[in-house]
Amino acid sequence: MRIKVMSDDLANKIAAGEVVERVSSVVKELVENSIDAGSKTIIVDLENSGTKLIRVLDDGMGMDPDDAITAFSRHATSKLLKEDDLFFINTLGFRGEALPSIASVSKVDLRTCMKDGVGTHVVIHGGKLITNEISDARVGTKIEIADLFYNTPARLKYLKSDSTELANVTSYIEKLALSHSDISFTLTNNDKRIVFTSGSGDLLKTIHEIYGYSVSSNMIEIKSSNYDYDLYGYICKPSILKSNRNHITTIVNGRCVRNSEVNKAINDGYFTFKPDIKYPVVVLLINTDPTLIDVNIHPTKQDIKFSKLDSLNELLKESIGSALRKSLLVPKVEVKVPETTYNEISIPLVYEEEEVYTGTKEQEQMDFKKSEFEMAKEEVLENNNLDTEENELVKKLELYPVGVVMGTYIIAQNEESMFMIDQHAAQERINYEKVLRALRSDKVFTTSLLIPITIELTSSEFMKIKEHMDILEELGFKLEEFGLNTYIIKEHPTWLREGLETESVRRIFEIIIEDKVLFDRVKFQDHIAATMACKMSVKGNEAITLEQAERLLEDLVLCDNPYNCPHGRPTIISFTRYELEKMFKRVMN
Repeated sequence: MRIKVMSDDLANKIAAGEVVERVSSVVKELVENSIDAGSKTIIVDLENSGTKLIRVLDDGMGMDPDDAITAFSRHATSKLLKEDDLFFINTLGFRGEALPSIASVSKVDLRTCMKDGVGTHVVIHGGKLITNEISDARVGTKIEIADLFYNTPARLKYLKSDSTELANVTSYIEKLALSHSDISFTLTNNDKRIVFTSGSGDLLKTIHEIYGYSVSSNMIEIKSSNYDYDLYGYICKPSILKSNRNHITTIVNGRCVRNSEVNKAINDGYFTFKPDIKYPVVVLLINTDPTLIDVNIHPTKQDIKFSKLDSLNELLKESIGSALRKSLLVPKVEVKVPETTYNEISIPLVYEEEEVYTGTKEQEQMDFKKSEFEMAKEEVLENNNLDTEENELVKKLELYPVGVVMGTYIIAQNEESMFMIDQHAAQERINYEKVLRALRSDKVFTTSLLIPITIELTSSEFMKIKEHMDILEELGFKLEEFGLNTYIIKEHPTWLREGLETESVRRIFEIIIEDKVLFDRVKFQDHIAATMACKMSVKGNEAITLEQAERLLEDLVLCDNPYNCPHGRPTIISFTRYELEKMFKRVMN
């Protein structure tokens, strides 16, 4: 068969397979063009979640009549003029196939005008030019994409349900709003407003408009830099956590991206401040020299490559960990803020490359109360004003126990608040830090056993322990082979709890055999300390005296992090006098 050059129409439809996968792909290309055009207000209107109509209206610079036509030609772009421009990309959209690909599988109606220019109206159906005429002179661009994939039924059937497509568009617009807080975004579906941001330029206010008061009032400001990167944004307190990573928003040079290594570094910054199965709400702006990143490694530009990733990861972990340690992390009982109106939209939250699940998403209406944001900002400013000296006073906080309820929770008070303390979580934190200090000490203190501990293993387990015998010796264990697949322990470190020696040794053996954290000495030591702390601590429903509760609280407030157990659960929950009075309706505002 002879080789032939494809027609532009066929090439555009093939390119559409890469560029136009779903409704959110189309919205992404159109809205990013609006941003690059200098728009300050962008309105996205959908009909039937965009499967029937996508309309994007902006107040950007617009296009002249020639550009309005050229924009639908293959490889046409205003962003890249020479090869070197690939290494200095500061705009969002630059794919030359985007608009012609979209136009090849839909019905496009474009109206655009530059300042002091002539308006242009262009209509294209399935890649064929239908109309090119003079139009009204409203500055900016309005583009409508109707009947997506109407002429490619094979691709049409791959669209998800309307609610799924809407969820993806909503997530994308929210991310864009967070990455461009100086632009006002509106998203509607069938004339129902879903997202609105004011374009105030205040990142915290945009977080408030997207997530609401309960999140925005529990954010901690981050601002740091190193030789390669500048970092600014907000991270949430561990009391505000989500079940997936979708609320980690990273914005690199104005581009919202998703990078697994960066997300891991952010998550590592919360090390011991949260459970491993929960994830924080984070909005971070990362600025760097364009030559240090490659934004052209992913077809949709959602991932980028960093040439100095270790430098960024270290900055993220240190900045987040430091900010958390300096902030007051005792969770407060939430009392509903008066005169707050929410509009709940029940849609399944679906994100690319993740499992589909059904949930409820709260969206705050446009007319949110100004005082509510002011209250949230005051909370954040209070967080940021906690310097090291003030943080030490937190640690010296006096808690007077007054009783234990349900055999699990210590009730304590001081002049300002009432506290509930989980006795197991609190003692876990105390024992965790005690064991961790011993593991990281230059001196290892051990005790000899009159009767050695015998541990019998399978052949593979026996070989695994033999391979890492040096690790056990560093921990303070003296052990010898004893018959077939068996070890005897003659000496062990003093931090093992009396009466739990055999069980503790078996668990440490299991950690080494699992081999999940051996390569990372810090995480290995943490895993050992957290496991031993759990074994050593008083359990829930295990009665303790008031004197024991008092000693426990005295030890807890002296911990480096008294607020969370080593698994990230809170140890203390506080109730201020005002919150208690509000719950009992002693105060009404």
